[in-house]
Amino acid sequence: MITSPLKNKNTKILLASGSPRRRELLAMIAPNFDVAPGRDVDESYPADLPAENVAVYLSKVKAEAYRDLLDDDEIIITADTVVIIDGRILGKPACREEAFEMLRSLSGRCHKVVTGVTVTAKDRCISFDETTVVEFARLSDDEITCYVDTFRPYDKAGAYGIQEWIGAVGIKGIEGCYYNVMGLPVHTLYHRLKEF
Repeated sequence: MITSPLKNKNTKILLASGSPRRRELLAMIAPNFDVAPGRDVDESYPADLPAENVAVYLSKVKAEAYRDLLDDDEIIITADTVVIIDGRILGKPACREEAFEMLRSLSGRCHKVVTGVTVTAKDRCISFDETTVVEFARLSDDEITCYVDTFRPYDKAGAYGIQEWIGAVGIKGIEGCYYNVMGLPVHTLYHRLKEF
């Protein structure tokens, strides 16, 4: 097992996320972290906020919800990921039909995935975001139906997980960080944590 340079006995890293994918990704760069207890956070955002700024805005909102929990030796990581096409955000689909329509709208086109991250200590915080451009091949209705019915991607922004079957057969290429599409830009986060 690799001992990460981020391992610091004097600083405890917390992750505020229920996403198993984010936990897996953070473990790649910071093997010793704890998951913060869940908190209800209002994830609404101003209607006039540009779509590209929503993810980092929500990561800051989540960070504020946890600030009072922090001890002097703790930092917490909060994040949010959005899928953007034609200037509109595709969130998590509420049902099978919505997932199908989201994937149909992404089929044969490029879209952006933006993840916003905030790293917070008691006395300071930093926020940043990362954008990856994803190009989907043309998907047939049968392929979309197969994916939705098999993987039930209702917990994923844009109704897909790049690490799943749909990524292997449907994504022609990406420009930017692969892990960002999964929900955490680990390369950038690693370097920001070293600076922090």
